[in-house]
Amino acid sequence: MSRSKARQRYNMAILGCSAGYACALFGGEAYFQNHPGANGVTAYAAAIIPALMIVGMFFAIGRYLVEEQDEYQRMLMVRQSLVASGFALSIATVWGFLESFGLAPHVDAYYVAVMWFGGLGLGACVNRLIERRS
Repeated sequence: MSRSKARQRYNMAILGCSAGYACALFGGEAYFQNHPGANGVTAYAAAIIPALMIVGMFFAIGRYLVEEQDEYQRMLMVRQSLVASGFALSIATVWGFLESFGLAPHVDAYYVAVMWFGGLGLGACVNRLIERRS
């Protein structure tokens, strides 16, 4: 089965954002190690650029859902995204309450995105299980 144009654009966007994220993260880490206590415009840019790469991944997923013509493939990605959202939001909510009551240490908010991407993997497993049952 050949990949759709929407899937090819999605794959390229995710690869590009992933490479950009890795470069921005290593660059940001290097900047803050070499400039301790930095707080100017450059410091904010170094901190925000990795986040923008993650936002780009979210945009790529949304664009794929809009552009994909194959309804079945679109449904699989929607299901995968719903599983990811439920997974990440559930863990973040439980952890937030534990943290509020002093029962768990603070965790940076960007880990919600990390859990969401992990949830995409879980969603892919759910899709496979459902396909095997059919």
